[in-house]
Amino acid sequence: MTNWVGRTAVEIAAAVREKQVTPREVVAEHLARIERLDGRIGAFRVVRAEAALREADEVGARGDLAGLPLAGVPVAVKDNVPVGGETCRNGSAATPDTPAERDHVTVARLRAAGAVVVGLTHVPELCIFATTDGVHGTSRNPWDTSRSAGGSSGGSAAAVAAGMVPIALGTDGMGSLRIPAANCGLVAIKPGHGVVPAGLGGNDWFGMTENGPFATTVADARLMLSVLADRDVDGTRPETAATRRIALSLRSPLAGAALGKPYTSAVREAAGLLIKAGHQVRRADPPYPRTLAVTALAHWTAGASVDARDLDPRLLTRRTRVHAAIGRRFAGRVGTGAAREALRRRLKPFFDEYDVLLTPALARRSPRVAPWHE
Repeated sequence: MTNWVGRTAVEIAAAVREKQVTPREVVAEHLARIERLDGRIGAFRVVRAEAALREADEVGARGDLAGLPLAGVPVAVKDNVPVGGETCRNGSAATPDTPAERDHVTVARLRAAGAVVVGLTHVPELCIFATTDGVHGTSRNPWDTSRSAGGSSGGSAAAVAAGMVPIALGTDGMGSLRIPAANCGLVAIKPGHGVVPAGLGGNDWFGMTENGPFATTVADARLMLSVLADRDVDGTRPETAATRRIALSLRSPLAGAALGKPYTSAVREAAGLLIKAGHQVRRADPPYPRTLAVTALAHWTAGASVDARDLDPRLLTRRTRVHAAIGRRFAGRVGTGAAREALRRRLKPFFDEYDVLLTPALARRSPRVAPWHE
């Protein structure tokens, strides 16, 4: 008997299309792994065991099975993205405990492509923070369960890193895909604005938040992103590999953030691989403005203030109330978009010169698991 846990989404979908395995068999194996491991990892708020098996049978009976890019692939969805028939709690006791009427467009696209939603993954309250812990549960890093998986898409990252699903949906406003991916050793992509439908929270954190994939391989990330974007994201590449101009930067955008040696070493190693692949790599730092920390704080808190606006403050944790209160002072100024546009103008000459900016994703390892929400 072939074990489908640990196989990539590309491999699973190909096997299902060729009828080497049924979607039910694939989903059942992953549900068994979730049952065995998630008590230690804490990736899922909701596991849709019965519904997922039923939906797997429906995928197997589809007349278009042979053409489905994600045929029978189990997928986890971050608990700030609506899934029809399930509650969307966004990591909070203050959000409504009522089922969503319909799927978010990204979930609908995954299902149309043949994926099966096996569960909803933990997030910190309103997806504000960079560790995933709260009133609904705590997500741990599968590689070291004494450490946080990161946030805010920590549950989705933990689910993929632990082999409970091959791919998962996350969101990213200020690193919520990239932080957990770096912590858990995954491939993640925050798409550019407009590539994948957003439509999250009050206003997508003033246009900062995007939906994107978690995967263990570049091929899986590319496949999932193509489904989410409803187009082949690889189709716009030139027929022959192009030489890219790559800037290597070890300077933190925020003053005072010292980089740990393993992170600088990893970047230099990546640069060496890119040079061997024929790309041009130079040391170059973007012209980060001194005001960047204030601009980031303003957007981070203002976005949260919008999402908290209609919720009962008595049911929010204290740190969320403080965060939202700070953000209300900035919301008007952030809403004009002037600061973002000024930053774009400042950075445009740099990205006219370079195609890629190569940097560490993090400055240091994730903190130890603790009830940070308290």
